[in-house]
Amino acid sequence: MTTVEFDSNLNKMSTMLQSFAYNLTKNIEDAKDLFQETSYRAIINRDKFQTGTNFKAWLFTIMKNIFINNYRKKVKSNTIMDATDNQYFINSMSVAIPNQAESDIMMQELTYMVDNLDESIQVPFVMHYQGYKYQEIADDLQLPLGTVKSRIFFARKELKDKINARYDNLGKAYEKQGGMLEFSEN
Repeated sequence: MTTVEFDSNLNKMSTMLQSFAYNLTKNIEDAKDLFQETSYRAIINRDKFQTGTNFKAWLFTIMKNIFINNYRKKVKSNTIMDATDNQYFINSMSVAIPNQAESDIMMQELTYMVDNLDESIQVPFVMHYQGYKYQEIADDLQLPLGTVKSRIFFARKELKDKINARYDNLGKAYEKQGGMLEFSEN
């Protein structure tokens, strides 16, 4: 097969190769890379193609083998090799204890802020947070529906302002101290 015939056949197969690449990778960018690598390998190894055999099957086999090799490399790179005597690194990962201190502190701060809201906006806000619908809150507190909605709105607004003030001040203190943050009550 001449170079012109080979290139022409490769161009005819490009749409099918791109579709096959996408079916293998399930990612457009990875499919483009796989198609490009397949085309490159086919052109480099054009002399190995035997005239009279199935050109389409030859290209698809090249693509499938490249995909499998890349997959194996990816799996191998995610494998942890531990050469220590007692497999210290592998065993040390299983004893990791999740630490939720930061989220616990934030919840405590939020609870403190909600508790310090004016009672007229705190009660509807907490009820709404607990899952009550606006109408249920209005009926329970014997208030008009619009009043309940506005009080919840004002509670959210006040909490947002408190949070922004708290954390904006912390951010400024952090920058002032060159990245060293010391906590103090505002």
